[in-house]
Amino acid sequence: MRENLLTASEPNAEPFWKTKTLADMTTAEWESLCDGCGRCCMLKLEDEDTDEIYMTRIACKLLDIGKCRCQDYPKRHKKVPDCLQLNVELVQSLSWLPETCAYRLVDEGQDLAWWHPLVSGDPESVHQAGVSVRTWAMVETPTRAEELHRYLVIEED
Repeated sequence: MRENLLTASEPNAEPFWKTKTLADMTTAEWESLCDGCGRCCMLKLEDEDTDEIYMTRIACKLLDIGKCRCQDYPKRHKKVPDCLQLNVELVQSLSWLPETCAYRLVDEGQDLAWWHPLVSGDPESVHQAGVSVRTWAMVETPTRAEELHRYLVIEED
């Protein structure tokens, strides 16, 4: 039986992301925190001089850009060895996680955004809010992977 993550066991109870730490979440709760923005799946470059991480417009070869979901999530580590398995320690140490990332927000004691599917009840809301990579990501090709510097995403403050 699939766990119902949106319905609290008691009337007026707070949702799990407001009452649990990341470490206390079940696997189903943890996985449901992913809003499906696709930003984690974008290839990144590190500046060797400053150690700063820059996101590119090039998506991992397994990202279905239209859905912003991995095409082979269970086997992603075999197909893409440098794919990261997010855990509490990584959430706390990865500076490149977006400020909108639910894992980051929950770890920092903040609430989820209105467009998060757990809040809105609609998996399309992350795309409708313009948070996902759906409209600007590009498929990874050997040529693009070799020229990542040409595809940097410059975010304005």
